[in-house]
Amino acid sequence: MADVLDELYATLQQRKSADAEGSYVARLYRDGLDAILKKVGEEAAETVIAAKNGDRAALVHEIADLWFHSLVLMAHKDVALSELTAELARRRGRSGLDEKQSRSK
Repeated sequence: MADVLDELYATLQQRKSADAEGSYVARLYRDGLDAILKKVGEEAAETVIAAKNGDRAALVHEIADLWFHSLVLMAHKDVALSELTAELARRRGRSGLDEKQSRSK
């Protein structure tokens, strides 16, 4: 799975210099952060709806869309995949409650 994410992230970075008329991602970059955030929000809402509706295939599809647009956001803000995986690794083995408490201090 890491290979797929690495390849996708590299493609998303390359799209920064692509023609916005020929690339959906380049168009998102051209339209700016607000357009990207709107898509992340839309995909998050669609993921919630798919989960509530109980359609597994739709849920998988919407989670993929959410991850995709989250990766677009990461690439736009130059947040490397290694930063994300390092943060997830840092949280490994910690209670979610403990992790949340550590952020509020």
